Amino acid sequence: MTDITDPSGAAPPRSRLGRLLPVLIAAAALAGGMGTTYLGLWSPMALLAGGDKPADHAAPAGPGVVFVDVPRIVLTIPGPRPKSLALTALIEVDPASESQARALMPRVTDAFNSFLSDIDPAAFERRGILEIIRLELATRARFVLGDAALRDLLITEFRIQ
Repeated sequence: MTDITDPSGAAPPRSRLGRLLPVLIAAAALAGGMGTTYLGLWSPMALLAGGDKPADHAAPAGPGVVFVDVPRIVLTIPGPRPKSLALTALIEVDPASESQARALMPRVTDAFNSFLSDIDPAAFERRGILEIIRLELATRARFVLGDAALRDLLITEFRIQ
């Protein structure tokens, strides 16, 4: 009598779980790494930086920062429907430059008024105008106060009525 056997000796096919197991392990490792990074337990950038302590990104404004008020600017925007623009800002300066910033505030205000008066009225309707105005005002403040004195410009009120 003859035996019928599989002459090839091939292994039985792998199950679906066996084929998906490497993918599932990789996905779990990725999720765990992202979760621990999101929770702040470790930082990949700290590993690349050579073990330096991570800097505190949300450092509160301490004695090394002084804010100087810029007088409120109110302008009329010409056009078929006249509008008014109200802008209030703060200038962040070094403590050593505070007296200089207060003394030169009329020049800063004049530079801001000159720039804001020259803006095309249609530009106020466009997207991203606040960022452009902020950058331009900071440039004009740096021109008046100097690069070393000015740290940043903060717009606290921007209203078009």
